[in-house]
Formats: sequence, structure tokens, C-alpha cells
Amino acid sequence: MSTDGRQKALETTLAGLNKRFGDGVVMKLGEATRLNVETIPTGSLSLDIALGVGGMPRGRIIEVYGPESSGKTTICL
Repeated sequence: MSTDGRQKALETTLAGLNKRFGDGVVMKLGEATRLNVETIPTGSLSLDIALGVGGMPRGRIIEVYGPESSGKTTICL
């Protein structure tokens, strides 16, 4: 398949995904803008900054993972 054919196939697939699941379901590297997301502060300024939105996003599923004794439960309480 040529590069032009691959590009067209990719654009068709992305258009189908956006139509089915809504705009923004797939983002290309570098095109994402900062979203205004309602957040719940963690109480740790450094963690809020590391999360990138100022805390835990409200209404979203959040997965906390890491090795044992790394503070996962403490963050969740």
C-alpha cells in the first residue's frame, strides 16, 4: 500500500471513529490543547501539578498503580 493510500485509510478510519464516538476520541501527537476539566484537589500541590490538570479529574475513571508500599492507598483515602 502506498503512503498516499495509507494516509487516506487513516483519515477514513479517524473520521469513522469521530463519527461513532464523538470528536476528540483519537488525538494526534501535538494537536491536543489544554482542556478545562473540573478537578478535585489531592491536597498535594506537587501531585496536582504532576497530574497536569490541577488534581483528580471529576467524573472520570482514575487508575492508580505502582509497586507495593508506594502510597497508592494513601492517595485514594
